[in-house]
Amino acid sequence: MAAGGSAGRRAQEARRQERLLREQWQAARREAHRWEAASEGEQRVHAQLLMLTEYGWRLLVDRRWPGTRAANVDMVLVGPGGVFVVDVKNWRSPPETSGGRLSAGGEPRDGHAAKLLAVTRVAEGAVASLGLSPVAVQPLMVFAGRQADAELGRIRVLGEREVGPALMAERRRMRPESVRAIADHLERVFPDYEGSTVRRTEVPAQPQQPASDGLFDLEGLRDAALDEALRAPIERWMTFLDPEQLALVRRNWAGPARISGPAGTGKTVVALHRTAHLARRTTGRILYVTFAKNLPRVQSTFLKAMAPAVADRVDFSSLHAWAQEFLRGRGVPVRLHKEKATTAFSRAWMRVGRDSRLTEIDPVSNYWQEEIDYVIKGRGITTFEEYEAVRRRRRRANLRETHRRAVWALYEAYESLRINSGVHDFNDVLTLALAEARRCAPNPPYAAVVVDEVQDLTLVGVRLLHTLVGDAPNGLLLVGDGQQAVYPGGFRLSDAGIDIRGDRGQVLRTNYRNSKQILEAALEVVADDAFEDIDGLRTPGRREVDLTYHDGQVVRVTEPSLAEHDQALLDALAALPSGALADAAVLCPSARTIDRYQRLLTQAKIPVCLLEHYDGNPVDAVKLGSYRRAKGLEFKHVYLPQYDTLLPGGNSEGADVAETARERDELVRSRLFVAMTRARDVLWLGSVAG
Repeated sequence: MAAGGSAGRRAQEARRQERLLREQWQAARREAHRWEAASEGEQRVHAQLLMLTEYGWRLLVDRRWPGTRAANVDMVLVGPGGVFVVDVKNWRSPPETSGGRLSAGGEPRDGHAAKLLAVTRVAEGAVASLGLSPVAVQPLMVFAGRQADAELGRIRVLGEREVGPALMAERRRMRPESVRAIADHLERVFPDYEGSTVRRTEVPAQPQQPASDGLFDLEGLRDAALDEALRAPIERWMTFLDPEQLALVRRNWAGPARISGPAGTGKTVVALHRTAHLARRTTGRILYVTFAKNLPRVQSTFLKAMAPAVADRVDFSSLHAWAQEFLRGRGVPVRLHKEKATTAFSRAWMRVGRDSRLTEIDPVSNYWQEEIDYVIKGRGITTFEEYEAVRRRRRRANLRETHRRAVWALYEAYESLRINSGVHDFNDVLTLALAEARRCAPNPPYAAVVVDEVQDLTLVGVRLLHTLVGDAPNGLLLVGDGQQAVYPGGFRLSDAGIDIRGDRGQVLRTNYRNSKQILEAALEVVADDAFEDIDGLRTPGRREVDLTYHDGQVVRVTEPSLAEHDQALLDALAALPSGALADAAVLCPSARTIDRYQRLLTQAKIPVCLLEHYDGNPVDAVKLGSYRRAKGLEFKHVYLPQYDTLLPGGNSEGADVAETARERDELVRSRLFVAMTRARDVLWLGSVAG
């Protein structure tokens, strides 16, 4: 290829796009001139929006506002980027937006913004009946003859030059058939405005001089069109919601609320739409937090795609990362050092644990480290009397007083060694943050907190997040499912002082993700594992759900050797159609197997994106990571190599030892269940015979 060939072709394509857009602009200007009473500036805006119809948009002009006798709506635009209610202005003085107020020439014009918001709410109600989320309806105020790009609350203020490129740059949210259905519906809701003085003439347009494009940003629109064509992302955000979910997004709650439900019922989708809804209707910041480190990046990407106007008002973070940042901002020193803390526990175990009564229950030190992490420090217990009386939720082994005293001795030894090393562990970070949050409780830093995968947090973590907003209306939303807990230990919301009454505890029951075959295969794994959810209810492992997605396949592959098993995996990935790797994931039960399959896929020239680096943007590579990292995500094709390696467990002797083994086995099955329910179209289960 000659040097500069690629750049030359791009320049040639840009010139072709510019010629095409200029022709479309001239045609749109001639069409706009047929609207007799509209001003020249309004006609230019109309011409720009008419051009969008070449790219799959529908434009409704001068419609009647339902429920009024004379009020009209300038324009309603429906397209791949959503629904836009457009108010065109042609003011003598430029608009000014400051402190959430609208003015021009020194005179307040807030009434115009209030009217636009009111008609936008009508449009929201209209599309809600079709199951479209209200965040997909956006109000635009467009100023003829002006340059502008600003935010006025939820209203985006654009100038004549900016409106076309801004709409062309919108991420695709709707398929063509959805655009047609919604536009047809809105055409009925907002009928022709019979009293309009802006009417289309039936006489042919007279020849006229070519319309000037001096106020039309051809270059900006061309670049937006090219960028959209080059980017062409796979749509990763579901705009349409079930009516039941839509009601939850818009509901007013008098205090803390919780949304639960089995895997695949759209809990995270509801949480993100709820976050955008709150951000549009409050002035403070919103915190969206979860336990996993990779999920906040993905969820932030999704929110930016669905509600870019409010995305910068939402903080996405893992709980521990947020707590560390919060403490730094408050001037509280944090010396988190995982390796040194682990060394301190190992030394404590060698000194007081390995020869204690604890080995009668379980000789594995990890079980007792989890006891300290999740039961003692995770619940904020500071005295033996508290520990002696506490109910160890989701911990099966029965500890008599002598065993609890041995645990406490191990805990005190660990704390002494940790403190002498001058380091904190993860639980310390949350405890410090909780104390600091209580000190600044009169001035909460957030208007609302949304917690995803709440079942994976510790009690101290939940108390911390509750403290940030208290029991304020619409302040705290907890989202999660106890069946998908992948860490030991547990709590009840009542332990955190959170009271969810009446309709503030909602359960989703419709699975939108998994086919019947895939869901049945996953439920077989946990069918016998009843669990206690954070609301205290005992729930069977096999729960009844309604299904909406019916196309799917479970592929079970058993090979006589690991080498043949791995080759079968490579063959299955190679058989995917072009572009399908972006929707595929290989999930593994351990770090060791992740390393193995990263090497295997790389050697086979299959591109890999580790889940710990995945940010929610489309990437043409197989996602690779652990079962736990896959939480909150979904893929069309999920591959679980050696999925049965850790099943079953519990071969130790003795009743008490068997209880701890059963506990570990339940966690393994829960993690496998999470991994299996990530699959939408194909679930590939690989195993090695013998």
